Amino acid sequence: MMIYDSFTREKRPFVPIRPGHVSIYVCGVTPYAESHLGHARPSVVWDVIKRYFIRRGYYVHHVQNFTDIDDKIVLRAQELGTTVGDLATRYMMEYTEVMNRLGVAPPDFAPRVTENIESINAFIEELITKGMAYATSLGDVYFRVNKAPHYGQLSGRQVDEQRVGVRVESSEDKEHPADFALWKAAEPLEPGFDSPWGHGRPGWHIECSVMASRYLGPEFDLHGGGIDLIFPHHENELAQSQSYYGVPPARCWVHNGLITRGNVKMSKSLGNGIGLNELLDRFPAMALRTYLLSVHYRNPLDFSEEALADWNRGMERIWELFDRVKNHPAPSERLHADWADRLENFEERLLGWLDDDFNTARALAEVFEMVRDVRAGEACGHVDTARGWARINLLKAHQILGILPEDKSSVPPQSESILLDSLLEWRQNARDRKDFAEADRIRQTLAQAGWTIEDTSQGPRVTTAKVPGKEKP
Repeated sequence: MMIYDSFTREKRPFVPIRPGHVSIYVCGVTPYAESHLGHARPSVVWDVIKRYFIRRGYYVHHVQNFTDIDDKIVLRAQELGTTVGDLATRYMMEYTEVMNRLGVAPPDFAPRVTENIESINAFIEELITKGMAYATSLGDVYFRVNKAPHYGQLSGRQVDEQRVGVRVESSEDKEHPADFALWKAAEPLEPGFDSPWGHGRPGWHIECSVMASRYLGPEFDLHGGGIDLIFPHHENELAQSQSYYGVPPARCWVHNGLITRGNVKMSKSLGNGIGLNELLDRFPAMALRTYLLSVHYRNPLDFSEEALADWNRGMERIWELFDRVKNHPAPSERLHADWADRLENFEERLLGWLDDDFNTARALAEVFEMVRDVRAGEACGHVDTARGWARINLLKAHQILGILPEDKSSVPPQSESILLDSLLEWRQNARDRKDFAEADRIRQTLAQAGWTIEDTSQGPRVTTAKVPGKEKP
């Protein structure tokens, strides 16, 4: 398994800190406006990376934060005449809903900056004690960049270049122009929090150092985010964390390329952005999801609706095939033909491409090539074998890439849901009476109706035995 590390600028073999476990921190969104296409790419990419690690037998611990206090949120709340808390909550919920539509599993933890102020203050105080930071008479706290000997190694920039293309806080009390804020004094009537340095709020970078280490420890395996975060955000985060703990926080830095439009970075400020809900109202969710995976994650993706429409037509062929084979039995014969060999070894090739720095573009190409092999098998008269492998391989690809739309028929209608709840209650009463024979009979009845029961510590979890099919518009 090889992963490109932005710090060393080369692919390196992945060796986890803890054997069999993978710890991941990904920078989340600042929820001050509707989720846009740029938010979707890293979320979908990391969803696939997580699925891949799970398929390879790892336990995955994934943390992705919400920056729910920030200058942008404060200004937008003032514009809309609402509170910072209400605004952030509204758009955090909207982000979660749209990620659900894209089939993105939630992280294990989604910490908010506002819930970690005490830890952030303690972190800053320790940096001051170590001489790595200083408080000003105006109530701000800054990090001493010149005291960090390795500063600039991630981005390749020199300290004097920090003023180029980045927000630089102005203060007459700053020791050096490149020093960046750990704590920012709030203006009168602005929202903020109490601290040893006065009323204010955290700087942009300190939050991730604190939340990553709080939930994953001083060292973790992978740190993710967009390539535009390498400088200054991740460079500054690295400096803070290494100064605090004495070790770099991440073993490997993984950055996805940006989404462009007409080869210009897509952003709200340039007016060329596009909302996710708008796109998902016009295109199937799994078409958009797989379109985002159709280019290697480190490369830019130049978006156009025409390209997405073309991609959707290609995916429709895959979904149509799955509709035909989703109930087909497994192959009963083993054939020695090129198409049959390729179908049998499909998963090995799929995982091989993902082993090479999560190459989803080539993995998806294997799916399309697999469809052609299925047609070759059908054409030569081995319909059952070809379609049996088609079902197996599409489900294996879906397990990792998430390519099949959710079958709406897997959600029971209201009348069926009421009956299901009654049967579950009946079964639970039988279990409480230790009448396990009766409980098993109810389980078998539900299984015959297409429902599977899994008893968990949180209670029974019921899933449909039906497999995902083509999403209906």
